[in-house]
Amino acid sequence: QVQLVESGGGLVQPGGSLRLSCATSGFTFSRYVMNWYRQAPGKERELVAVMSNAGRSTNYDASVKGRFTMSRDSAKNTVYLQMNSLKPEDTAVYYCNARATPAWGTLPTYWGQGTQVTVSS
Repeated sequence: QVQLVESGGGLVQPGGSLRLSCATSGFTFSRYVMNWYRQAPGKERELVAVMSNAGRSTNYDASVKGRFTMSRDSAKNTVYLQMNSLKPEDTAVYYCNARATPAWGTLPTYWGQGTQVTVSS
């Protein structure tokens, strides 16, 4: 059974930090690009960060670049999103996503259930 379980969300003041985790199981972690998405109320889901299956390259949306850092622990099949200097506009439900690399493109895409991040004073 495939599972992607996010944790680490919560309420934080502007300028604060949170670290999100996404623990995965049930699929071959090394065959998947891992992504973090977020969806704010009334807005479309947007891609925040992408990490290659080997963890060698990472890309960020311009709105979070320099503040968010994505990392990957292949031994634990877990990805993280360190979020610093948080702003009210970062408020959203954050989702973990696993998408197969092109070499494994026929494999399914998986989503976590999401974790709420609220940045407010």
